[in-house]
Amino acid sequence: MEMAFLAPANASGPSTIAAALSELRQASHFPPGSESAQDLDACIGACEQAAASNQGMEQAQIEQLQARFERVANALYLAQPAQPAQTTGSEEPIGADEQQGTPQETAGFVLKPDDDLELLNEFCNEGRELLAQVEQGVLVLEENPRHKDTLNQVFRAFHTFKGGAGFLGIEPIQHLSHQLESLLDAARRDQLVIDKTVIELILAGGDALQQYVSAISKQLGGQGRGQPIHVATGQLLERVQACLLGDPDPGPGQAQTHKSPAPAPAQPSPAQSLSPSKPAPARSETLASYVKLDTRKLDALVDLMGELVIAQSMVVQHRLVQEQRDRELERHLRQLSRITTDLQRNAMSLRMVPIRSAFQKMTRLVRDLAAAQNKQVCLHLSGEDTELDRNIVEELADPLLHMMRNAVDHGIESPDERVAKGKSAQGNIHLHAAHQGGGILIRMRDDGKGLDAGRILAKAVQKGLIAAEEAPAESTVFNLIFLPGFSTAETVTDVSGRGVGMDVVRGNIARLRGRIDIESAPDQGTTFDIFLPLTLAIIDGMLVGVGQERFILPTLAIRESLRPRPHMVSSVQGKGEVISVRDKLIPLVRLSEKLGISSRVSDPCDGIVMVVDSGVRSRALLVDSLIGKQEVVIKPLGHAFRGQQGMSGAAILGDGRVALIIDPDAVSRLPSPAALHA
Repeated sequence: MEMAFLAPANASGPSTIAAALSELRQASHFPPGSESAQDLDACIGACEQAAASNQGMEQAQIEQLQARFERVANALYLAQPAQPAQTTGSEEPIGADEQQGTPQETAGFVLKPDDDLELLNEFCNEGRELLAQVEQGVLVLEENPRHKDTLNQVFRAFHTFKGGAGFLGIEPIQHLSHQLESLLDAARRDQLVIDKTVIELILAGGDALQQYVSAISKQLGGQGRGQPIHVATGQLLERVQACLLGDPDPGPGQAQTHKSPAPAPAQPSPAQSLSPSKPAPARSETLASYVKLDTRKLDALVDLMGELVIAQSMVVQHRLVQEQRDRELERHLRQLSRITTDLQRNAMSLRMVPIRSAFQKMTRLVRDLAAAQNKQVCLHLSGEDTELDRNIVEELADPLLHMMRNAVDHGIESPDERVAKGKSAQGNIHLHAAHQGGGILIRMRDDGKGLDAGRILAKAVQKGLIAAEEAPAESTVFNLIFLPGFSTAETVTDVSGRGVGMDVVRGNIARLRGRIDIESAPDQGTTFDIFLPLTLAIIDGMLVGVGQERFILPTLAIRESLRPRPHMVSSVQGKGEVISVRDKLIPLVRLSEKLGISSRVSDPCDGIVMVVDSGVRSRALLVDSLIGKQEVVIKPLGHAFRGQQGMSGAAILGDGRVALIIDPDAVSRLPSPAALHA
C-alpha cells in the first residue's frame, strides 16, 4: 500500500486508506500494545483525522505514515510461514537448483493460461534491469557501506521489483523481494550494519530472483509451459529473518527449519550513520525519455535504410545520370546523398547501446572468483559509455567471461606470491573500451605473471603443432593459446585449464569480423586488444579485383597491402609459396586458385599482396588489383549458399553488381580446386 495519494490534491484518499487499514487491523491479530499495533493505530488515526478535516496531508506527514506502514508490513511478512511448494504427478519443477544433503524448502507457483503474457514478459525484461542495478549497487556498498544514495537506489529497485510481482500475483517473488527490501530498510534506518553477511544475503537473493525470472522467460518462450516454477529459497529466507532479528547467521549450510514467531522490529545496532559525503564509483545519469519497441521493427528499419543507400548509389552512378551536365541536377543529387547518409547514420545509431552492461557483469564475476581462490583482485572499468551494435554487445559476453576467468585463475598471483615479487598483494585488471580507427577497441590488461612464451612453445612442440627446429615470433607463440584444447595449466580446475575457453574467444571475435592481439611480459602482466567493427550491418571493406570478379576484404582484418619485389617471394619445400614481409615469412595464398577463377596475374610481383589476420597466423592474399576502400551494407547469402565456405556475406555495389565478402580465415583453409581433382 502506498501513501502517495494522501496529497492535498486528493481529499478522498485519507478516508479510503483509513478504511483499508481498519480491515487490516482486524485481520492482523497484533497483540494490543505491541509496536506494530501502535504503528497501525497511528496510521488509522492520522488518516481519519485528515479525512475529517476534508484536506490532504503535508509531505512530511505522508513520509512518516509511510515509514510506520513499512514497519507494519515487515511484521506481517515475517509472521507469514513460507508455503511449501505443491506439485502434482511426475511434473518436474522448473528452475529449481539441484540440492545435496538436506533438501531446502522451495516456494513455487504455476503460470496460468489466463495470465497476461505481455505483462509477464515486460516484468521479466524490467526485472533483469532492476536486478542488474541491484548487483552493481551492492558491489558499491561492499566497498562503501555508508553511501546513502546507492543504498536508496538498491532499496528502490527491490521495492519496484516487489510491486511488479505483487501486481501479477507472483507471491513467492513478492515475498522474497520484501524480505530483501526489509534488510535494506533496516540499514536505511541505522538498525543494521551492512557487513559481509548482509552483502552475501542480498546477492544470493538477487540470484534467486534471477532464477525465477529466467524460469518465467523460458515458459513464456514455450519451454515447459504449465509446469511449476520452483526455486530453493527456504534456507535463504531463514537467514534473512535471523539477520533482521539480530540473531547469529546460521550460514548457508546450517539453517534450521524452525519457524520464528512474528518478531519485533530489529533493535538498532551500533552502526555508523549513512552519509553521501564520500562518493562511490557510481555514475550520475542524465534523465531522458525512452520508448520501448520491438527489436524486429528496428532491424527492419535498418534493413530498409540499407536498401535506400544502395538505391541512391545506383541512381547517382547510373550511366544516363553521369552523362548529364545539369548543375541543378548535380546539386539535388548531392543533397539526396547528404540526407541519405544522415538517415543511415541515425538509423544505425538506434542499434547502438553502451557496452556498460557487458562490462558490469564482470564485476560480480571477478569478485566471486577472487573470493573462491583467496586472491585479492580489483577490476577497473573505463569507457563503459562507448556505444556499439547491440548484437555485438550480446556476443561479447562469452569472450569477456573466458578472458576474465583466465586472468583471475592464471594471470593474477596469490597475495603471498605477489608480495614475494615486490608487488602489492592486490592484483589489478583493467577493462577499457574506446573508439579507434572507425571501430571499437576493447582492452583487457592485468598486472599478473604474464604469459610464458617458452612454456607455450614447448607445449606446442609436444603436441606437434610446431616443429622443434622452428623459431616462430613471440606474437605467433602467444596466439597458440587460442587453439582448441591447448592449455599449459598443470591442473584442471572448475574455472579453467581444459583449453577450451580461449578457443571460444577467438571463434566469437572472428564471427564478429574482429581481431585480437596479445602483448605480454614476464611478471608485468598481459594485455589483450580486441578490435571490432561498430556494427554488423555495415562493413568497412577494401574492394579488390581478381580476374573479372570483385571481392571485399574487411578492413579490420587487413594488416597492410604491398606490391612485392622479386627477392621477397620464394618457395619452401612442403609449405608452398611464402613472402618475406618485415623479416617474417608469411604463407602466400593465391585467391584465384582458392576460388577456382582465372586471374590476370601469374607473377606475384605483378599483383597486390594483402597481409591479413587468419586465425592464429597471418596470411598474404594475392589479388590482381586494389580498387579502393568502400563502406557497404552486408547482405546474407541465403539458404542456397548455406554450405559454402570462405565467404561471410555479400554486398551490392553502386553499379548494381554483387561483391562477395571474404572471410580471410576460412578462405585460407580452403583446398584449391586443382588439389581436389588431383
